[in-house]
Amino acid sequence: MRLLIDAGNTRIKWALADEVAQLAQVTDECWLFHGDLPTLQASQLSQEIAGRLARRNTGENLHDIKQIWVSNVAGEEIAHRIRSMASGLAVPVNFAGARQAQCGVRNGYASISQLGSDRWASLISAWHMVKGKCLVVNSGTATTIDSLSGQGEFVGGLILPGVDLMQRSLVEATDQLKSSQGEYVPFPLNTADAIYSGAIQAICGAIERQYILLDDADAPVVLSGGDAALLKPYLDQNQSMARLLVVDNLVLRGLLVMAQEDNFR
Repeated sequence: MRLLIDAGNTRIKWALADEVAQLAQVTDECWLFHGDLPTLQASQLSQEIAGRLARRNTGENLHDIKQIWVSNVAGEEIAHRIRSMASGLAVPVNFAGARQAQCGVRNGYASISQLGSDRWASLISAWHMVKGKCLVVNSGTATTIDSLSGQGEFVGGLILPGVDLMQRSLVEATDQLKSSQGEYVPFPLNTADAIYSGAIQAICGAIERQYILLDDADAPVVLSGGDAALLKPYLDQNQSMARLLVVDNLVLRGLLVMAQEDNFR
C-alpha cells in the first residue's frame, strides 16, 4: 500500500492506495479508503489510519504501507511528525516539491522551489485528467487559481484568501464590523450578508477573470478544496465556462500520479 498525505493549513487529508493501480485509473476508486483530521491533531494520524485498517478486518496494518508520499504546506513541525511516523514504520517518505518538469507538466514559476507542493500536485493531477488547457482552482484556507497551457506548461496563477479567511481578516482589521454569519444575496442589505457575499463574489470574480485571460472557450475549470461545493453554484451561473469539473482530493490524486511515475522509471 501507498500512504498519501496532503497536509494543509487547516486539515490533513490522507488516503491509502493500492500499489498496483495504473496511471489511467487515478480516480476516487483508487483509494482503499481515505480520511482527514484537523492539522492541530497531526499526532493522531497514525492511530487514525491504524484504526481504519483494523475496522477493514483484512489483516492489514500500518506495516503493510510500503511508501509514503506527502505534500506539506503546514510547516516543519508537521513534517517532523510525518518523518517520525515513517521512521517508526521503516518506510521511505517522499516529500513532494515543485520541479522544472514532472509527470508531463513544466513549471514556469520564476523561482521553481517557491511554488507550493499542493499547487504543484494539483497541476499534475489536473493535467493527468484533462491533458489540455485548463484553470486549476483549489479553495480552502487560501484560494489558488492556476493556469495550464495546452502543452502542460504552468503559465502562472493567483493566491488569495479563502471564504472564511477573507471574512475573518476583514472583521479583525475593522473596529466597527462584527463577526456574524451572513448569507449570499446579490444586493446585500445588512453587514453580515455584505461581508459573506463580498467574499464569494471576490473569489468567483477572480476565477472568472483568470478564465477570460486563459482565452479558450473550450478549457475546463478544475475545482477542488473545502470550499468547492460552496463556490460551485455561483460559478455554474457563468455561461462562458465550458465545463466546471469538481474534483475531490486533487492534491492526493497528484501525489499518486507522482508515485506511479516514479515506480515506472
